[in-house]
Amino acid sequence: MTETEWPRLAYYILLLVVIGGAMLFELSGRGGRTLRQLLLWAVIFAGTALAADWWMTANAPRQQVLEGGSRIEIPVGRGGHFHLEALLNGTPVHFIVDTGATSVALSRDDAIRIGLDPARLRFDGQAVTANGRVGTASVTINEFAIGDAVDRDVRAVVINSELRDSLLGMSYLRRFARVSFEGDLLVLER
Repeated sequence: MTETEWPRLAYYILLLVVIGGAMLFELSGRGGRTLRQLLLWAVIFAGTALAADWWMTANAPRQQVLEGGSRIEIPVGRGGHFHLEALLNGTPVHFIVDTGATSVALSRDDAIRIGLDPARLRFDGQAVTANGRVGTASVTINEFAIGDAVDRDVRAVVINSELRDSLLGMSYLRRFARVSFEGDLLVLER
């Protein structure tokens, strides 16, 4: 289980506790009728949300690495974005493919997860984002792997902001001979 799946698991456990508690409350016969009905509707709503999230996650298409790493197919995700998972220095990192981003931009959290210490970085660069200008620190990622496709010494920046998602920008996408869209697929070919 990856680090990004732990919060979802905690959410499911909390939801299970709430649903179980509501069912125990309902079956115990205590509480007013209106309160019980309100709790029952809350349980129904929470259960529906849980089932929808589980179904969408379980049925979400995943990236495929084909032809020994020379072709990568990334299906469009929720919200119309293309999400890709790569191993940076052996650690899974989730990216949003962003053709509007100049370089690979790591969130502070992802930088920490791959072994970089933001407190020791020099944020002497700048990037213009939708939220304004932010400081950037240049870094080199020793190993950047998408399936069998492995690149070494990949230049990136760490963003000094509350960026939650790391971005896979043009500096990495230029490593591919062809970047194209085939329906709801983003195709990267070496």
